[in-house]
Amino acid sequence: MRHYSTDRIDLRSDTVTQPTPAMREAMHTAAVGDDVLGDDPTVSQLERRVAEMCGKEAALFVPSGTMSNAIALRCHTSPGDEIITAKNSHIYIYEGGGYAALCGASVALVDVHGGLMRPEDVQGAIRKQAGSLSHYPDGTLVCVENTSNRGGGACYPQTTLDEIAAVAKANNCAVHMDGARIFNASVATNTPLDRMVREYDSISICLSKGLGAPIGSVLVGSRTFIAQAHRWRKMFGGGMRQAGMLAAAGLHALDHHVERMVEDHSRATQLASSINAINGFTVDLSTVETNMVYFTSEIPATKVMDALATSGIDVLDIGPHSCRIVVHLHVTDEDVSEVIRAFKNFA
Repeated sequence: MRHYSTDRIDLRSDTVTQPTPAMREAMHTAAVGDDVLGDDPTVSQLERRVAEMCGKEAALFVPSGTMSNAIALRCHTSPGDEIITAKNSHIYIYEGGGYAALCGASVALVDVHGGLMRPEDVQGAIRKQAGSLSHYPDGTLVCVENTSNRGGGACYPQTTLDEIAAVAKANNCAVHMDGARIFNASVATNTPLDRMVREYDSISICLSKGLGAPIGSVLVGSRTFIAQAHRWRKMFGGGMRQAGMLAAAGLHALDHHVERMVEDHSRATQLASSINAINGFTVDLSTVETNMVYFTSEIPATKVMDALATSGIDVLDIGPHSCRIVVHLHVTDEDVSEVIRAFKNFA
């Protein structure tokens, strides 16, 4: 499904996707207005649609997933509060310490098993100032990432999602889902989106990863929450004017790029099994549920990257001996075969 000219197979991330010709046409013909003034009909249509898909009251279109998470964290916390999240979570590792700079919050890190948190570990990580002689911060927000990026693209079982939400609410905590790749999780587990997020107060959904739009995320929640989020979007500089062209790309992606994710998942599984069977490489196959493959190598990751690059294949190192492969809508069956051949050259 590659619609642009390149001599490379880019597996660094699903953020490298480019708009398809049909998506570009949808962007070209989109009706637009000033969204800061609430006048962009295409943005409003996207927000209504995503909110309805999630079974929530309202949504807000923002420039990036990092901003979407930052707004959610700021809405749910006050300075001095504590956020409970996995030690491998995106908001902790990859969002520039925004929870500290923008929210004035600390983080309680939860151990992961198979890349995912367990409800009992979340319970053990929640601290409250009451009864501690004010030594502890107030844990007020639990964040879950589904799929888990650094968990190898693993999906939370629905029972675990519900149990974590129940633990949060029993401890007077809000619960937010970083659903950057939530459609991958929904497709892989055959779980309707509204059921998956039913117990969650807010959800951040990225349009520019597996969905293949060029930019943007949608933050979802109650009307009251989104009204507060609108204020923080303004303060964080995220208000956009004629953003309907970008929203149109998201709408096109929802229409055409969700069900096809099964192809990405199948190709990732094929890559994972083949790489794991090659001497010198290891993949935890139990975590390969969606479009990601994390592998470890006996030789340094930088050498693996350099060798693959000479074959026109780009991957991303995430440790001294580990790399990440992400399959997306521009990766074909022929690409998968070429990547497997390149790995076999290491043997």
